[in-house]
Amino acid sequence: MSFDVVILGLGYVGLPLAQQATRAGMSVLGFDVNPAVVEALAAGRSHVDDLSDADVAEMVAGGFRTTSDEARIAEAGTAVICVPTPLAEGDGPDLRAVTGATEAVGRNLRPGMLVVLESTTYPGTTDDVVRPLLEKLSGLTAGVDFHVAFSPERIDPGNERFGAHNTPKVVGGYTSACTDRVEAFYGRFIQTVVRTRGTREAETAKLLENTYRHVNIALVNEMARFCHELGIDLWDVIHAASTKPFGFQAFYPGPGVGGHCIPIDPNYLSHNVRSKLGYPFRFVELAQEINATMPAYVARRAQNLLNADGVAVHGAKILLLGVTYKPNIADQRESPATPLARQLASLGAVLTFHDPYVTEWGVPRTDDLEGAAAAADLVILVQHHREYDADHLAGIAKRFFDTRGVTTSREAHRL
Repeated sequence: MSFDVVILGLGYVGLPLAQQATRAGMSVLGFDVNPAVVEALAAGRSHVDDLSDADVAEMVAGGFRTTSDEARIAEAGTAVICVPTPLAEGDGPDLRAVTGATEAVGRNLRPGMLVVLESTTYPGTTDDVVRPLLEKLSGLTAGVDFHVAFSPERIDPGNERFGAHNTPKVVGGYTSACTDRVEAFYGRFIQTVVRTRGTREAETAKLLENTYRHVNIALVNEMARFCHELGIDLWDVIHAASTKPFGFQAFYPGPGVGGHCIPIDPNYLSHNVRSKLGYPFRFVELAQEINATMPAYVARRAQNLLNADGVAVHGAKILLLGVTYKPNIADQRESPATPLARQLASLGAVLTFHDPYVTEWGVPRTDDLEGAAAAADLVILVQHHREYDADHLAGIAKRFFDTRGVTTSREAHRL
C-alpha cells in the first residue's frame, strides 16, 4: 500500500491530524468530497485557522497528497474518518457525512486495514452504524479481516499550547486486537494514547468532556443573571474562588456558547438517553435551556442600558465587536453573535460589526474601529480578540457593554 493513512474530511479536525502524521514521516493521503478544498490544499493554501499556507506547503513538500477519488482509499493501510456531525431534527447527530465516508471506505476496504471514526457522535455509532456498513460493503468481518475503532477528536482551534501532537488521544476498538492496532497507529505521532474498554466508552468520554463544560458554563451564566440583580460582581467572585488550589475550576459567563462542541455535542448524549431509555438527561437539557437564552438576555441588558439614558433601542446604533465563537480565530460555527444580532435587529437596532478575522457577516462591517466605537449609541464586546484594547474602547464609547469580563474601567458595564 502506498500510503500509511488516508484521512477523510480535511477540515478543522482532519487537516491538523494530517499535519502531525506528515511531520512524523508517515505517508498521508487526504480525501475530501469538495474538489475546491482538494485543489487548494494541493496548491499549498489553507482554509482552517490553525494551519497557515506555509504549514500546508510544508505538508505537501513532505509528501502529503489530496484527492476526491474514493478508489484511492484502497491505497492506505489506515482510514480515519473526520467528517462533520451537525445537529439534526430531534437533537440527534446528522450522520449523513459519516455514513457517506464509511460507504466510501467500505467499497475500498482491503484485508488488514484499520478504520477509525473520529467524528463526534452518540454512543454505539461505531459498532451499530459504521461496522455493519463496512462489513456489508466489503464482505469482510470486523475484528477478523480488518480492524475498526473510535478515537474522539480533541482539536481546540486557536489553542497555542495544546495541539494534535501533545493532546492525549483516547482510543477504543471493537476488539482488544483492534484497540492494540489503533493505539499503535496513533502512537506513531501523538505523545500519549489512552485506551478505553471499547468503542462505546471512547464515544462517551468525548461527550462527558463537553457535557462537563456545558453544565458548568450554564451554572455561571445563570449566576451572572442573579448576581447582576443583586449588585454582585461575578467576575470578582470567580477570581476569588479560583484561588482555591483544589476542588474548583473556573468557568466564565458569556453571551452564549458557540463552536461545535459545547452547544451541540451534549445533545447527542441527551438524545441517546431519551431515545434508548425513555427518560431525559436533565442536567444537559437544563444547561441547554440556560445557555440558549443568553443572547436574548444580553439583548435585554443592552436595551436596559440604553433605556437608562433615555435612548430608545429602536433606531439606536449598536456596534458588535467580535462575531466568532472563540477569540483570535475566524471560526463562526454556532457563534452567539448571530442570535444576539437577530434579537437586537428585532428590537429595531441599527447594527454594524467589527472583527479583525471576519470580512463578511450578516450586518454591515466597519473598518474604522475607533470611529465606529465613538459614534455608536452602544458598543457590545461579544468576543474579545487580542486586537481589542477593551478599556480604551470603553473610554471612547458612549456606552460599552462587556460580555467577556475583560474591562477594568468604570466606564464599562460587565455581564
